[in-house]
Amino acid sequence: MAASIVLDSYALLALLRDEAGGDEVVALLEKAGQRNQPVHMTEVNYAEIQVIVRRKNGEAAWKTIAEELIAAPIQFHPADRHLSDLAAEFKSRHRISLADAYAAALAKDRKAELVTGDPEFKALEKEIRIRWLKG
Repeated sequence: MAASIVLDSYALLALLRDEAGGDEVVALLEKAGQRNQPVHMTEVNYAEIQVIVRRKNGEAAWKTIAEELIAAPIQFHPADRHLSDLAAEFKSRHRISLADAYAAALAKDRKAELVTGDPEFKALEKEIRIRWLKG
């Protein structure tokens, strides 16, 4: 069984914007689809991506992306009380965004590897497994 993967907003945005590391995310999603083992992401990170895309690219761009995400091998997780407690713990101890705290919380909860290129996560390298996207 392959290790569980959590994507943060940075990783999915790298793919959507065809930025450095985006090819790695494509490969992870392709492998997830082939194995029928989705990668994971929080609904908080989904909301963060939506805000960024809507502000920078507009509603039409977001609508297209939202439709594509339905078919992607990504399992989205709600911000329930347990995940919120873990995220709050990370946020209270580290200088990270709330969305990043949720991504870290999901990785910790699922004993998964967090895929990111966001340097904010450097502070968490001893607490969660991180796969750094190559830039």
